[in-house]
Amino acid sequence: MRKILLSALAVLFITGLSASLRAQGAPPQSGVGQPYTVEYYYKTQWGHQQEFIDLFLKNHYPLLKKIQATGRIVSVKIESPANHTTEDGRWDYRVTIVYKDSTVATTSNPDEEAFIKELWPDQATYKREEQRRFEILLGHWDLPVTDVTPKDSH
Repeated sequence: MRKILLSALAVLFITGLSASLRAQGAPPQSGVGQPYTVEYYYKTQWGHQQEFIDLFLKNHYPLLKKIQATGRIVSVKIESPANHTTEDGRWDYRVTIVYKDSTVATTSNPDEEAFIKELWPDQATYKREEQRRFEILLGHWDLPVTDVTPKDSH
């Protein structure tokens, strides 16, 4: 009897946990072959926002555009907030990338190294500037997002 009771409690706990996660808004995964969106947030040392974006646009954005030309990336958007927030919630730039699908988004691009060498033949300068771009970062986080907007029924 005790084993049955413990088993029933375990099932209730697992079922309740699953329902709780759904109620908290755990987004469903997008379907196979569907676009996959990731927001990349960058928080720089105060006063270095312009230096960061200059280096990003010089040494990373062209790579993203080159990858986009292959079809792995559908779109790239770079944004900055219009107003200030609290320091703990502050971010300076958000780069939203829509990938062709989740597989492309989560696997390495075999052509990336060749693209980097093609776009920046002066590898010493490229590596030094990329190192500086990351030195002035206080934080960087990636946030995969799922569109949960209801589809119109009419």
